[in-house]
Amino acid sequence: MSEARGSEITSLLQQARDGQVEVSNRLLELVYHELKALAAHLMRNEPPGRTLQPTALVHEAYLRLLGADGFENRRHFMNAAAQVMRRLLVDQARARQAAKRGGAHEREEVDSIDWPVLRDYSWDQIPDLDRALDGLGATQSRALEVVMLRYCNGLTLEQISEVIGVSLATVKNDWTFARSWLKSELTPA
Repeated sequence: MSEARGSEITSLLQQARDGQVEVSNRLLELVYHELKALAAHLMRNEPPGRTLQPTALVHEAYLRLLGADGFENRRHFMNAAAQVMRRLLVDQARARQAAKRGGAHEREEVDSIDWPVLRDYSWDQIPDLDRALDGLGATQSRALEVVMLRYCNGLTLEQISEVIGVSLATVKNDWTFARSWLKSELTPA
């Protein structure tokens, strides 16, 4: 993405924060393809035949984002979009579980492959993953941000370093910690 486009997105986000509702159409026009790619990335392992499609996920997430408090910049907005999409997918997975009236759910161990994280994680296990991610974020917010940027946005560790403004070594440490922590949380006792 060009620096000018990123600046325009940040400017539009600031205008929206200042109450200029009319900027939402231009903002959507600028971020739509990025949001669609993010949704497709998040849904890449979803079994066929599910009712929620990437386009619907983008639209639902964008509607929820419009009602949220102002965003500081493009990074803040895209992180929020990833979180909203994650929540929507978690809600859908929980609804599917409720429809099944529970059932025995086995946890799948997170191994040491270099993700994007939890590539093979079952959709029925998303609520467990969501709880684990919330737990990680409660104590290590930057490590959670690294996981979200890696998993949800599909960024490399080098790209994450640039986006969040810390050294590559710090990102690698956060990534290693997060993978280890999630593995311990998702491995049955």
